[in-house]
Amino acid sequence: MSVRSWLLTAMSAALLLCSACAAALAWPAEAGAADSGEGSQPSKSRPWGRFELKRENTARGTPEESTKTTLRFEKFLDGPLDILRIDLPFPDATADFEGSPFDPRLGDIKMRVRFRAVPKDGYTIGSYIEATFPTANPENLGGGKYQLSGGVRVVVPLSAPFFEEPKAHKPQFESELSQVVSVAGDAARSEINYTKLELTLYDVWRGKYTFKLKGKPTVDWIQDGRTGAVGEIEGGLFFGAGWRTWLMLGHRLWGPDNIKGTYSTRVEMGITRPF
Repeated sequence: MSVRSWLLTAMSAALLLCSACAAALAWPAEAGAADSGEGSQPSKSRPWGRFELKRENTARGTPEESTKTTLRFEKFLDGPLDILRIDLPFPDATADFEGSPFDPRLGDIKMRVRFRAVPKDGYTIGSYIEATFPTANPENLGGGKYQLSGGVRVVVPLSAPFFEEPKAHKPQFESELSQVVSVAGDAARSEINYTKLELTLYDVWRGKYTFKLKGKPTVDWIQDGRTGAVGEIEGGLFFGAGWRTWLMLGHRLWGPDNIKGTYSTRVEMGITRPF
């Protein structure tokens, strides 16, 4: 990809992110939206944070999209900043679909700051910034690059007249546009520059059962704008004192197997709980 194209992509992503962040910073803390479909059960009082453990078995993914176990810790914040998140991935030493769950390695650590969502005419808009560090050991289990990313997320509540119990459902449509670029790291490793769009239908039934249907197309600018996409379907369950568990199945919809952010097949299981 030419230097001009790279600069246009980076500038567009930066402008989009800065606009969203400025909007979020302009609103007071109480302007934030309710549950945004990321594993929280609506409640009157907000917990201190959240813990998540998930296992992904992935076939034909890039180094960052391999079979692994991930620990996630989130701290809920007040004011314009909503959530501080850290992801600790532990990819299997054997990177195929079966993996080697009892032989984990350290992957590329990620840190994210999410800004509080702002209500806008019946929907909410939020944003985040994220940094990825090349901490993988061995290095081939990670991207080998320091990465910066930012995204804008819109959540639109939907009505549910087609359900037998419309009042028992809380469906919503979620869309997220993100940009990821590498800024430093191993010069021998490929640069990273891709744009990802996530389109999600999400529903909570009777405050207990969850369902997600998601499409994730990606444009890889390092490969001259080649595209790929995966589709995912997920079912989940709230139980106990705020616990949630889920099972997700994902598969490639189109594109070659070396497009960033995509994979051939994935089975994901997870559990999360606020504290």
